[in-house]
Amino acid sequence: MRNLRKPFLRATCLFLMSITFVSLFAQNTGQTAATRAVPVFKDGEAQIVPAFNDPDTWIVHDLWVETEFDTDGDGRPDRVHVDVTRPRQTDTEGLKLPVVYESSPYFAGTGTTDKEYFWDVRHELGAFPPKRNPMPPIERRGERPVISKSQVRTWVPRGYIVVHSSSPGTGLSDGSPTVGGDNESLAPKAVIDWLCGRANGYTTRDGFEKVEAYWSTGKVGMTGTSYNGTIPVAAATTGVDGLEAIIPIAPNTSYYHYYRSNGLVRHPGGYLGEDIDVLYDFIHSGDESKRAYADSLIRDGEMARNQDRITGDYNDFWAGRDYLNDMKPFKAALLMSHGFNDWNVMPEHSYRIYKKAKEMGVPTQIYYHQAGHGGPPPMRMMNRWFTRYLHGVENGVENDARAWIVREDADREDPTAYEEYPNPAAEPVTFFLTGNAPRQGGLILEKAGKQGTETLVDNVSFGGEALAQAEWTNHRLIYVSPVLTKDLHISGIPAITVKAASSKPAVNLSVWLVSLPWNSGRRVTITDNIINRGWADLQNWRSLSESQPLKPGRFYTMTFNLMPDDQVIPAGQQIGLMIFSSDRDFTLWPEPGTELTVDLDGTSITLPIVNGKAAVISSFQEK
Repeated sequence: MRNLRKPFLRATCLFLMSITFVSLFAQNTGQTAATRAVPVFKDGEAQIVPAFNDPDTWIVHDLWVETEFDTDGDGRPDRVHVDVTRPRQTDTEGLKLPVVYESSPYFAGTGTTDKEYFWDVRHELGAFPPKRNPMPPIERRGERPVISKSQVRTWVPRGYIVVHSSSPGTGLSDGSPTVGGDNESLAPKAVIDWLCGRANGYTTRDGFEKVEAYWSTGKVGMTGTSYNGTIPVAAATTGVDGLEAIIPIAPNTSYYHYYRSNGLVRHPGGYLGEDIDVLYDFIHSGDESKRAYADSLIRDGEMARNQDRITGDYNDFWAGRDYLNDMKPFKAALLMSHGFNDWNVMPEHSYRIYKKAKEMGVPTQIYYHQAGHGGPPPMRMMNRWFTRYLHGVENGVENDARAWIVREDADREDPTAYEEYPNPAAEPVTFFLTGNAPRQGGLILEKAGKQGTETLVDNVSFGGEALAQAEWTNHRLIYVSPVLTKDLHISGIPAITVKAASSKPAVNLSVWLVSLPWNSGRRVTITDNIINRGWADLQNWRSLSESQPLKPGRFYTMTFNLMPDDQVIPAGQQIGLMIFSSDRDFTLWPEPGTELTVDLDGTSITLPIVNGKAAVISSFQEK
């Protein structure tokens, strides 16, 4: 099934339901349907209502909602700045509507991406890094009462109220940014509490004239992309009543997984040298008079003590910024969205929360596309999700396919439906290595007997793309499958076991799964040839939270996951496993020369293949 259409019978039933809804609404208020504007539904989706679709008549206002925390040290509860856009009928006709809510630290402006203010990645592993320059203050942008216009033109005409808020320590909100701290979960909770009549809103930042959300039904949905997609997950982990559904798009669900990888200091794609304190500076657009307090307490205090750019170990600081640890109260219906080639906020972020929510019995769906960072589900999917859980229309969305994957050549609006993700037909298939360094070795299905070891020499001067294409180089090891005679479908999370020794007490370990030849067939860009990636610190072979310096020459065995994926490798290509050390685009840059020796007999990679080993054997056979 490749579309989102529903049977004609269901559409007819829903249309009749919408007519009944309009009729009952009119009867209860003593007015005719012709004189009142109310939400209208067709095919299980909220329709654009002409009376709601005139921006000149929308009511726009702002306020401040009081929270339960004080993170700027002034001795009173922080207040967050909120804006509201709603149809005029919420005043003129007493109409109550559900709310689509987006919160962000970015609405009031951000800092610079000048590398002068990022960490210098040129230093030895395990050494103290050079000191970082703090960013200059952000000049706040925007005028009251509008915080943002995102979501407004999409949802207000369809019978929703749209609300935005600036997260703590940004824009006109009180407090301090914490980049994943508790206040970033409790701030949207306070706004939802206000929308449900349980918290106080005020007309000014420091006054006491109250504002009530008399126009809200008490049903709230949240959405947003990247950091704006993280906040819905954060809010949902509080279990706040009234948050009925969320649609996070490429959310960051663990700041450890964003800035570290299996014990290794690893930077998000495109932001080499960024760490959590850099992001703190990047979003801190709040009250400049209170900035020194926040900088001292958060950036130069908690973050400086605990982010640990030396070992990269998982600790209590990172655990407190991992939303998977806070899932117990989570109950909001979850429609998750992510790109398989997102090397900024990598696809593991969405899958780990989706998987846990599904295990908890929360209504879930997941949408994956083949592109990079961002990318919402099709509008029809989002509309059905909010229609079901915010308007309460029984459109059967909970019976739809659970997973929607955009195939390689398909439009993002036309995903393929699957029973689940990973594909239920996928089975783990383990591949073993045959040596031929510094040229290409082999990737085979059965162990080939004693293979011994092969050694590479770290040199960050060479990027991963160049190493993958090189015919001969001692700066990487690469093992390649036979040419595929049939398409091969990977669906799930690959895992690699590496047995290796380092010539120094610390070494970067990088792994790429690539499709070769480079840029051939359907593959037309560099990233198309990268099937998957992974990174690890061999010092964490025993524990993610306790690294141990390596004894030069001693072999250690470590198993770790690559990223979730669902990709069809076309016939005519080869699958290549590349092992190297420093990844120029993601890791620290130590001086070249560290030797990494791989025991081929103790190293293997397991791929989740649709139809398992039989599919691999068939695709390896000559035509």
